[in-house]
Amino acid sequence: MRLAGRIAVVHGGGGAIGGAVARAFAREGARVFLAGRTRAKLEAVARDIAGAGGQAEVAVVDALDERAVEAHADGVAAKAGAIDIALNAVGFHHVQGTPFAELALEDYAYPMTAYTRSYFVTAQAVARHMAQRRSGVILVLSTPGSRLAGTGYLGYGMTCAAKEAFSRLLAAELAPCGIRVLCIRSHAVPEASAAGSHARGVFAPAAARAGVTVEQMLAGAAQGTLLKRLPTLAQVAETAVFAASDGAGAMTGTVLNLSCGLLVD
Repeated sequence: MRLAGRIAVVHGGGGAIGGAVARAFAREGARVFLAGRTRAKLEAVARDIAGAGGQAEVAVVDALDERAVEAHADGVAAKAGAIDIALNAVGFHHVQGTPFAELALEDYAYPMTAYTRSYFVTAQAVARHMAQRRSGVILVLSTPGSRLAGTGYLGYGMTCAAKEAFSRLLAAELAPCGIRVLCIRSHAVPEASAAGSHARGVFAPAAARAGVTVEQMLAGAAQGTLLKRLPTLAQVAETAVFAASDGAGAMTGTVLNLSCGLLVD
């Protein structure tokens, strides 16, 4: 197992991507601590992990609450003895699909404020514990919107660019402490867009404005990639496992591109 004996903290662990990564971490031997705002979703993921023979614990934590995040990290480190891996997969509902001329300042600024605060708070809380052992991996999630010139996602596109810049600069900050920082840039994942999901809530207004369903919008997005398809949850999860493992031990401060060729580095 590639993550045997590792301790992983997953914020947003009850969501589609966070849950998929948490299950993969546990399958590879990690003990997983799931954090998020909805206990029922966290417990569902924890049951899946336990049912497959893994270890998972849940805690209701607001990733924007600095003190709560710090207390959770301190509790994990005290109970498990370390924190080896951290992923922030938290999603904040935000506006997409609104043209610039109609976009409110608050809707433009909100994703940047929420996501960058969340990434800072969660990374700092775990980094303090990782630094004590001079080892650890922090994973950041982004999207191709960080580099695409398009319409309807001005605020979130800038947010993703900020996430990627954060991962590069944080890698430099934490390298002397033996901590690696990697960003996973995934295109939209159809499986994460089911009814009631965070992704669907974001995509639905944009799709409606374009006069198509979310499924049609995603099918169109797939055709815009070199591979004519979109990434799967399993591919995102497997990439996270690799990034957190010793196999990626020479990698830090870079972006793992899961855009299916929408972006070519």
